[in-house]
Amino acid sequence: MKRTPSSLLVSAALLLGAGTVHAALPAEATLYKNPQCGCCDEYARHLEEHGVEVTIVDDVELGKVKQDAGLPYGLGSCHTIEMGEYVIEGHVPMEALERLFEERPDTDGIGLAGMPIGTPGMPGPKQEAWNVYQFRDGEAQPFMTL
Repeated sequence: MKRTPSSLLVSAALLLGAGTVHAALPAEATLYKNPQCGCCDEYARHLEEHGVEVTIVDDVELGKVKQDAGLPYGLGSCHTIEMGEYVIEGHVPMEALERLFEERPDTDGIGLAGMPIGTPGMPGPKQEAWNVYQFRDGEAQPFMTL
């Protein structure tokens, strides 16, 4: 098969673009959790599988971490993550993280309230839509639904 220079350039651009979103994730994150929470450890492994080095801190007042992060009341989960310049609350799927770090909106962070079945780190099949929110100064707004 004969390839033209323009088709080779298009192919190269597509290949480079495929890795761009993944490359947008920060290289490091700090995950704050309760020492007994195993699903938080699973979420850390999920991030590590995507190339993020995770430091786990489980000897801290988690409520204080959430308060200092400006997390809206009632929208917490079992762990809070500092990643890049954002706070990530709970078992946020990779698709939402990729969008956050690709678009870099003016927000304090994103979260997924509770511990929904089927999310990264939580066993079982997905049972409902996941409503990921963004927050700033303690106020939440929709970010995306997965």
